Amino acid sequence: MTLSNAVKQRITDLASQNNVTIHKLALDSGIPYSTVSSFLNGKCTSITLTTLLHICEGSGIELKDFFNDDVFTNVSFDSNSSKKWNKEIIPSIFKFKENLLV
Repeated sequence: MTLSNAVKQRITDLASQNNVTIHKLALDSGIPYSTVSSFLNGKCTSITLTTLLHICEGSGIELKDFFNDDVFTNVSFDSNSSKKWNKEIIPSIFKFKENLLV
């Protein structure tokens, strides 16, 4: 699974676990619904960590808990993602997750 798809799945799972729609999740997170829906439906290929942080806050979890999920096991690089995402963000996520396990 690609990282983008894993993040999409995790956002969808958070909404489901909290028994809310994606619209309500966005509202609770203080971010525009269009931001979340554009990422989930593929109109936008990446999402910022700041947006993920707001989603976590709206879901009542910490950012570290967002990535500490089985959906991120065996994640592959996105071929369509920006170079910054592939070169900077993905390695920092994996390093962050490794530090959680220590």
